[in-house]
Parts: sequence; C-alpha cells; structure tokens
Amino acid sequence: MNRELTSGSNKKKREKGTYIWEKENVRKKMPDFQLESHTLKSHGVKVAKVHKYDWLILLLLAAVDITLNVIEPFHRFVGEEMMTDLKYPFHKDTIPFWAVPIYAVILPLVIFLLYYFCRKDVYDLHHAILGLFYSVLITLVITDSIKDAVGRPRPNFFWRCFPDGIGEFDPVSGNAMCNGDKKVIKEGHKSFPSGHTSISFAGLGFLAWYLSGKIKVFDRRGHSAKLCIAFLPLLCAALVGISRVDDYWHHWQDVFAGGLIGITIASICYLQSFPLPNQHDGWAPHAYFSMLAAERNGGQSMSPATRANSLRMRRTDMDSPDFTPRDTSPPPHQLLEEMETGRRY
Repeated sequence: MNRELTSGSNKKKREKGTYIWEKENVRKKMPDFQLESHTLKSHGVKVAKVHKYDWLILLLLAAVDITLNVIEPFHRFVGEEMMTDLKYPFHKDTIPFWAVPIYAVILPLVIFLLYYFCRKDVYDLHHAILGLFYSVLITLVITDSIKDAVGRPRPNFFWRCFPDGIGEFDPVSGNAMCNGDKKVIKEGHKSFPSGHTSISFAGLGFLAWYLSGKIKVFDRRGHSAKLCIAFLPLLCAALVGISRVDDYWHHWQDVFAGGLIGITIASICYLQSFPLPNQHDGWAPHAYFSMLAAERNGGQSMSPATRANSLRMRRTDMDSPDFTPRDTSPPPHQLLEEMETGRRY
C-alpha cells in the first residue's frame, strides 16, 4: 500500500515537473521584445478602415428599420367573433421599449470595454462591437418586416380599437371600425413576432456566446459552474419574453418566434467573427489568429508593436492555470511508418 502511494505521489511530481519544464522552455524560445498592445490609439483607426464597408452597411440597416417603423402595417380582418380573444386589458408594459437598448446593447458594450481594459486587444473589442450591432440591427429589420407583413392584432387590440368599450363593426364586411388613437391602433397590428423578445435574445444571446468563449465554458475540465454565467443572459432574455405575455401585449407564439429569430441571428453574427467556444482558440476573434498565422509564416509586414503584443498575449495565456502545452509529436501510427521507411531513427 505504501509503495502504491509513493509511486502515485512520484508520478504526480514528475507530471508537474514536466509541465513546468515545458512552460519555461516555451518562454525561453520567445525573443525579448519591448511589449506593446493593440490599443484603440495605435491600431483602432487601422482596424476600422479595414471594416469601413461593414460599418456603412450598419447605417443602411438602421435606415431600413426606421422606414419599416414609419410605414403602415397590414390591417388584418378582425370580426366581432374574433374579438373574444383580443379583449385582454390594455395597460403600460412592464419593460418599456426604451429600456431594451440599455440591457441588450449598452450592457454588453460595457462588458466588452472591461475586457478590453484588461487585455488591451482592439481586435477583440472591434469585432465584438461590430458583431453585436449586426446582431441587433439584422434582428430589428427581420422582426419589423414580419410585423408589417403579418399585421397580427395584439391580445389587447379591442381596447386599442374601442377605448370606450363599445365595439363598432362594418355592417357589410363585419370588420372592426376602430375609433381610437391612430398610433395606438397601428401598434395594435404589430403583435407577431415580439420585438422585445427578439432584440433581447439578439443582444443578450450574443453576450452569452461572448462570455462562453472568454471564460472557456467548454474547456473539457468539468467546471459546470461556468455554465451559470453563460446562461444568465439567456435567462434574462427569456424573462423579458414572458413579461410580454403577462402584460397581454403578445401571444405566446409571438414570443417564441421572436426568441428564435434573436438567438439564431446572434449565433450567426458571433460565429462570423469568433470561433466556437469549445475550440482550443475559442477565446479570441479570428482576426487575432490571422495575425499570429502571418507571424508564423514570416510576418514581414507586421509591425514590431504587433509582434510584441502577440507575445504578450501568449505569455498571459501561459500564466493562466488553464495553459496546456500542445503536443506537436506525430501520432503513433505515423511514427511507426517513418521508422519502417527509414525517415526517423
């Protein structure tokens, strides 16, 4: 028994010693540069110029969405019998629309900036902000387009249409003849899908992806507590959707469709710029690894500041307890083939 314990202890010491040796060996191979950072001041303008057309398209998307909110939505036929399911109370919503950008856009931006101040990587900051804006604006355009095309009445449409509570219908067609405020009635025809829900999942869903990559949720180490951090934004978005049903501003189908649209667009926009969080390099944008690839391939066009920052990022990773040196040795079957053919001795 004592021999087994001693053997296990010695094995752990050898593994720990090998890990420290590999870590220090990688450090020794790195040239000693004057370390600088990819900051907004040094590289911000350059990165923005590369993606100038992406930013211009954002302005176009914003203009399209403004137009969609100006035009009149389709006025679906609403008969007297249909009003039975549209007589729910009409009151102010729990979460007003002006509050949506605060938690769906501004909150993620604050987290992006906090990470930037810790890491000093303008590539990560730029692609996170650009991806978030695209996620929200594309979702807005899709949501408002469907709203205008479908024109589904809200659950409280009766009180929007007849504030006095007295229904009036066309004697020939049987369609509702609304006498309420035109703006209120116009909004009453925009039930499907839920805009609050879609924007919430577009912004907070993107944030959930971002946090999953940064804290390495899927690092295969079994730290399930990290999932709570990644799921928290999604829970908040889901609660926003539930509030829309509780306030009788939306049917449950509206909320379900809005959430599906938002999380789908958020996933596409995140993966456009970042790897999957379960990958080894899932914590940084593709642009950062393109820079490293250019350095490995010669990187003659890279500035000293760029090379220095990549080294700083690597050293920061090695200081992390999650650092694991990569095994670059060939697989066993390849090694045997090389030995048989005389290519390896």
